[in-house]
Amino acid sequence: MAALIGGQAVLEGVMMRGPSNWALAVRKRNGEIAELNRAIRSPMARHRVFRLPVIRGVVALGESLGIGFRALAISANYAAQEEDDDGEVQTELSRGAIVFAFALAIGFALMLFKVTPALITSWLPIDRTGVFVVVEGVIRVAIFIAYISVISLLPDLRRVFQYHGAEHKAINALEAGAELEPEVVQRHSLIHPRCGTAFLLWVMVIAIFVFAFVGQPAWYWLITSRIVALPLIAGLAYELIRFAGKNTGNRLLMTLLAPGLWLQRLTTREPTLEQVEVSIRALREVLRLEGRITPEERKVEVMA
Repeated sequence: MAALIGGQAVLEGVMMRGPSNWALAVRKRNGEIAELNRAIRSPMARHRVFRLPVIRGVVALGESLGIGFRALAISANYAAQEEDDDGEVQTELSRGAIVFAFALAIGFALMLFKVTPALITSWLPIDRTGVFVVVEGVIRVAIFIAYISVISLLPDLRRVFQYHGAEHKAINALEAGAELEPEVVQRHSLIHPRCGTAFLLWVMVIAIFVFAFVGQPAWYWLITSRIVALPLIAGLAYELIRFAGKNTGNRLLMTLLAPGLWLQRLTTREPTLEQVEVSIRALREVLRLEGRITPEERKVEVMA
């Protein structure tokens, strides 16, 4: 079975994950690279039902968000050089703190990208359901693009976007069977079909078709439907992105997915060789933890 390798940019570093482990590499203020790894106990490994299509997408999304929050918190501590005498990171967020941060972030995202577009559209004089859901979808995408454009102006976020680019380059190099060295990896693309940015765009597109069956109910049912249907939409989007990653040679499919690939230009920036080095360190560590997987030893199915 092919091993899934994923990635995420964090503060001054990159997190890479496999089926059973994730690894974090962070550039500290003194220039050294700090590394940390943790095991993953996924319900998908224990229960077959969680590996079913669509359901696995919902589970994978929840796991990715949880690991991402934890990695982000640890990277912030490493970047601030908050370590003990043994060089280990001093503190990590407790499970309660992670749940609280997770709830705040999800709540903000739901309000901004789900509730707000639905309410704005409900105030417009639109009677036809088809027109309603399309206009709502356009408003949602516009808010998303505007949000990314604004936060990209922040210096710290621009560096995170550079590490996002470094993550993509490392995974593209691995997928191509190239040598994992900074100069070699730097030549690879910033774009990857399984990027989370493309995933989010397709969540918005698929939502148009799903919400077409809901119609135009009262505003409170309208908002409820946008929240309740999110797991189904996320699961469908996951399957689409997963399929795309396995069929990158299909020109028709890549043409259909082109908007999601273009959108990655907003969330990635050209990294430096030092940033690429950090990404490679995280990738090599997770490959080691997953059984020293290399492109020559085993086919690696990569999820950026």
